[in-house]
Formats: sequence, structure tokens, C-alpha cells
Amino acid sequence: MLHELTEAHYGKDEYIFREGDPTEYFHIVKEGTVKCVKSSSDGKECTLKMLMPGDLFCCDAAAFDGARHPGTAQPMGKVSVLRMKKTAYLDMLRRNPEAALEVIKYLGNRLNEAQEKAKLLALDRADQRLAALLVDMAVRSGIKESQGVRLAVRLTRQDMADMVGTTTETAIRIMSRFKKDHLVSGTANRLVIRDLDRLKSLASS
Repeated sequence: MLHELTEAHYGKDEYIFREGDPTEYFHIVKEGTVKCVKSSSDGKECTLKMLMPGDLFCCDAAAFDGARHPGTAQPMGKVSVLRMKKTAYLDMLRRNPEAALEVIKYLGNRLNEAQEKAKLLALDRADQRLAALLVDMAVRSGIKESQGVRLAVRLTRQDMADMVGTTTETAIRIMSRFKKDHLVSGTANRLVIRDLDRLKSLASS
């Protein structure tokens, strides 16, 4: 079924799919980072998660029951995505029980992610939630450097605020304090975690 896979390339100002579009493909991030966003009732977009190389998306209940996309997939720069028609993908699962088990594992991981997100949002303080987010991103996509761990993903203050359930102003204030305390350094384009252990301690305190 590998011949059913096609590669598509997108730029920063394009969309892989938009909220409300029909679910036609299953996707795998090959290169780059994809941001999943959801529109609120007042028309604002809220960042839900970041997808990195190897991440599979559009493989949830909405895709299987024929519904439309519940959110928007937007590249954060140039990305390369492998995709397969939903009909071909479902046919592959019918023919290949091992692949079906992998999808079950994936859905289980998605459930675990949702539970972890709920735990994150349940933390009392916004600085704990933001510290936990930075730790997660460092573990998932961090690049070790002499000064610490550089995040491979560009996170704006708005992205951070959306993902931890706070305001942009609060996220800016907390990040300023993190810099003052030498926990992080740099800018959104090049954010470095200077003291990962202290961030972990703050997140779990």
C-alpha cells in the first residue's frame, strides 16, 4: 500500500485542511511542524497542539465516521506531509490487522494526550502550566546545545497562552520572569531552555 502514499508540500501561509472541510486523507508529518487550531465562538483561533515529524493526524473519530474536520491544520513554515486517501487507508486496515492495532495504539495515545492536557489545565498556577508545556516541547523536539536545549518548534506567546489556558499578557509576563530567573533565553524564533531540571521542578511543584 506504500504506492498509495503521496507527498504534499505546504508553506506557512497555506492550510493542509480547514475546520469544516471533508475528511479525505490521513496525514503523516514528514518534515516541519504543523499547528492544530480551533475556532472559538467569537471567531478567534486557539492553538490546540503542535505536530512534529512522525506524527499522524486526521486519524480520529471524525475521520472514521465520515464527519468533517473539527479543527484546522496549519503549517508553521515549510512542511512536507505524506498522505493517503481515506478509502485506501481504511481498506489497508481491513486487510492488515497489525496496522489496525497500530491505529488502536495511536488512538489510545491520543486519549492519554487528552488526559495529560486536562491535568495540565488543572494545575492551579499559569506558571506551572507554562513550565509543563516547555518541558514537554523540550522532551519531544529539543535540540541539545552548549547553552541548554533549543526548541525546534517556534512558539509565539499567543500559542503558549492558548495551549495552557491563559491570556497572552500573562504568558508574556511569565516568560519574562523565566528569562530573569535564567530558566530560558532567546526569542520565539530561537527559544532555549537553560535549566530543564528547574522547569520540571516548577511544573510539578
